[in-house]
Amino acid sequence: MAQNQIRTLSPSTNKVIFEHAGTPIEEIRRIAKASKDAFLSYKKLSLAERKATIQKALDLIEERKERLAHELTAQMGRPIAYSVKEIETMRKRANYLMRTAEDALKEIPGEPESGFRRTLKKEPVGPALIAFAWNYPYLIMVNALVPALLAGNSVILRPSPQTPLVGERLVEIFNEAGLPPNVLQLVHIGSLDVLDEAAQIPEIALVSFTGSTAGGVRIREATAKRIVPVNLELGGKDAAYVRPDVDVAYVAAQLVDGAIFNSGQSCCAIERVYVHADVHDEFVMEVQKELKTYRLGDPTDTTTTVGPVISQAAKKNIQSHVDEALSRGAVNATPANASFENPPSEGNYVVPTVLVGVDHTMQVMRAETFGPVLPIMKVTSDEEAITLMNDSEYGLTASVWTKDIPRGEEIIEQLEAGTVFINRCDYPSPDLAWTGWKNSGLGCTLGPHGFDAFFKLKSFHIKL
Repeated sequence: MAQNQIRTLSPSTNKVIFEHAGTPIEEIRRIAKASKDAFLSYKKLSLAERKATIQKALDLIEERKERLAHELTAQMGRPIAYSVKEIETMRKRANYLMRTAEDALKEIPGEPESGFRRTLKKEPVGPALIAFAWNYPYLIMVNALVPALLAGNSVILRPSPQTPLVGERLVEIFNEAGLPPNVLQLVHIGSLDVLDEAAQIPEIALVSFTGSTAGGVRIREATAKRIVPVNLELGGKDAAYVRPDVDVAYVAAQLVDGAIFNSGQSCCAIERVYVHADVHDEFVMEVQKELKTYRLGDPTDTTTTVGPVISQAAKKNIQSHVDEALSRGAVNATPANASFENPPSEGNYVVPTVLVGVDHTMQVMRAETFGPVLPIMKVTSDEEAITLMNDSEYGLTASVWTKDIPRGEEIIEQLEAGTVFINRCDYPSPDLAWTGWKNSGLGCTLGPHGFDAFFKLKSFHIKL
C-alpha cells in the first residue's frame, strides 16, 4: 500500500467503502498555487456576493441531507436516527455565521484626527488548509469553511480519511452553487507526514486543524519555521460534577447521553464524573436504569441508539482503558442489557461501560478515551471536585449539576475550561466561543470571535 493511500473501512462491517491513492505532494503544491491565484480574484468579490454563493450551497446541502446522512452513517458509524440531525445543526451554525459576518468583518474607524483619515480593515489571510475530523465532520467543517470563505479566503479541504466523501460532496456542492474555480479544492491525505509537508507549502497562508492533541502538536511543529497562523480544535477529557441537591434521575439521564451519544466519540463528551458521596449510590443506580434503555447495534437500524466505534484501533484503545482501570481496583457497574450481550459479530462494537471506584491513577480518568465509557468517582466536597476537575492536561468543557445556581456559578468560575455549563453538557453554542484551554486547543471558532482566525488586520493611515 502506498504511504499516502486512503482505504476507508465501514465501522459496522470493516469492509472497504472508499479507496484513493492519496493526493501526491507534488499535486498538492500545484493545488496550492491554483488556490493562491483563485484567492487574488475571489477576495475582490463583495461580502454580499460571497454570501449569495454560500447560501446556495447551504440550500443544496439541505436538499440532499438524507443522502448525505446515509453516507455519513456508512463512513463513521453513527446511528442513522441521528445523522440527519448533524446536518440540520450544521445549517443552524452556518445561519449564525452568515447573520454575523457583516458585523464581524466590517472595518473599524480610528479616533478622529484633524487632517487625517485612519481606519482598520480586516483583510483575508490567503489560501487556508482546513483539515477536519471524522466524528462530526459537517459540524467541524462549518466552523472553519464558512467563515474562511465569507472573509474572502480560498480553501483547500483535507477531510479525514475516515469520512472522505464529506469532502467530495462539499466541493461538488459549493462548485455547483457557483463558487469561482479553485476557490475550494480537495486533497486526500492518508499520511501524517504528507499533511506535515502540505502545511509547509509557502502558498498556504493559514492552517485550521481539528483532531487529536497529538495531531495538533505535529501541525505546530510542521509550521514552526514559518510565521503562519494556526487554529487548533483538539481533544478533551470533559468533566462533570454532581452536587448533592440535584434531581438525580434527570442528571443521570443527561450525563449518560453526554457520555454515550455518538459512542462517546466527541471532544466534548463526558469522560469523567465526580459525584458527591451523599448521592453517589443513587446516581449510579439511576445511570444503570437509564443505560438499560439504550440499544447497541447496526447503525442502519432506526432503533439503534449506540453504533460501532470508528476502528479496531479505537476499540482496542478504549478496552485498554477499561481493563487497566479494572486491574487497579475499579468495578464494572454496567447494567444487564440484551443488546450489550450480543452485538453484531462484524464491526467495531464496544459495549457502553459504567465504571465505579475509579481514581486519577487510572488512564480512564486522565487520557482521552473517546469511547462509550462512563467512569464515576465519589467526592466529599465542592473543593475536592474542583481540584480533580482541574487536574487534567485538557480544558475543553466542564459542567456542574446543582439546583443552587449561585453556588454553581462560584464553582464554574474556578474551572479551567473554555466552556463551562451549569445543568447542561456536550453542547457547543454558535453564539459563544468554541475554544479549548490547555492542551485542548489554540484559537477559537464560533461566537463573536469566530471570524478572527480568518482575517488579518491592516491599518490605513492617510494624511489628507
